[in-house]
Amino acid sequence: MQNKKDQIKSTNVEIRMKGFKEKKDVNDFINIIDDKISQIKAFELVSLHEAAGRVLSSPIVSQVKVPNFNRSAMDGYAVRGEESFGAATYSPIEFKVLGLSLPGKPFEGCVIKQTAVRIMTGAPMPDGADSVIPVEFTTEENNILKVTESIPPGKNVGRTGEDVNIGQVILETGRKLRPQDVGIISSIGISTVSVIKKPSVDIFITGNELLKPGSMPEGYKIVDSNSVMLDALIFRDIQIHPNIVFLEDRRELIRDALCNSKSDFILVSGGSSVGQEDHAPSLVKEIGEMLIHGVALRPASPSGMGIINGKPIFLIPGNPVSCLCAYDLFASRAIRKHAGVNFDFPYKSINLPLSSKISSMVGRMDYVRVKINNSIAEPLAISGASMLSTTTIADGFLLVPGECEGYPSGAIVKIYLYD
Repeated sequence: MQNKKDQIKSTNVEIRMKGFKEKKDVNDFINIIDDKISQIKAFELVSLHEAAGRVLSSPIVSQVKVPNFNRSAMDGYAVRGEESFGAATYSPIEFKVLGLSLPGKPFEGCVIKQTAVRIMTGAPMPDGADSVIPVEFTTEENNILKVTESIPPGKNVGRTGEDVNIGQVILETGRKLRPQDVGIISSIGISTVSVIKKPSVDIFITGNELLKPGSMPEGYKIVDSNSVMLDALIFRDIQIHPNIVFLEDRRELIRDALCNSKSDFILVSGGSSVGQEDHAPSLVKEIGEMLIHGVALRPASPSGMGIINGKPIFLIPGNPVSCLCAYDLFASRAIRKHAGVNFDFPYKSINLPLSSKISSMVGRMDYVRVKINNSIAEPLAISGASMLSTTTIADGFLLVPGECEGYPSGAIVKIYLYD
């Protein structure tokens, strides 16, 4: 006769082995993410060398003008432009060259009638001059300049404040900083910026059959691929490396990891379905709240999301293609939204015709890998959740929506490119 502990264990196994009562629509999952996940409120100061890719938590307002002096926009001669009027190849106008203006080393005198100052790009404009004649329209000999083309006043001169003015908001809150953004921040004399603090992520890799990356497959053991893939995906999204922990399929071990995590997000890879060793879903229900478990999606149907102590938990299927699919569709969106970056689908897309038909089932979304040949998309597989090679051979993938039975050969479809 079974004791009480064995009866409870047996009951849990029976429940988990019965499969999903229903599977939610992919859009239901996405709506839950958008409803439950908000942008992080914590900020930090970073140097400009660390700022590219970060998200501004406050606007950047200039306290200076850029440039803060009138400067030459090209190599040539600074003159009073009106005095060049009438210059032509066969009737050049002459100027006396007074000296030279270099970047950081201006000419100290003043340009007066029919005089010029040799000037380099970026050098301060001398007093009295209002335009720069390009060097290709001139010849100089014994400090006598001959000008063969007229130039209007103000031409080829960078004016004070024409790039940035005092009080100008150059970058708004929420901006993900690009290299050129960091450059313009530096140009106005700011050395540190306030940015949204990046979320931290724990990845719990579960499975008694797994060997750590770097091992060789042996016996009935397989080398884990999800940890390195998820690490790279998270770095792609928010430029951090997550904390990765390998756990045996022991209920109390997984419980302790879920309860003691100090990170903003937890991703549990493996053990997300309804099998005998799939502890994570029932633990989330027991410790916190399960928001969704089981999605009408092939692959990655055992995906799920819950909350423990206010912390989002994502259940990521163990099969590698399912792992990739579930992360990109669900966890990636949540992590990027929390980090304040664009949380739309992180792939460029292109519309192409199909080389052959794709059959699907109404009520389920299919993630279909494709190879592109001569601008035609060739479906590789719509099953094989453990066959990671289909994603390395593929150039991209398409999503067959749940309301669709598939696509005929030649149909124009949206392909999301892996590269």
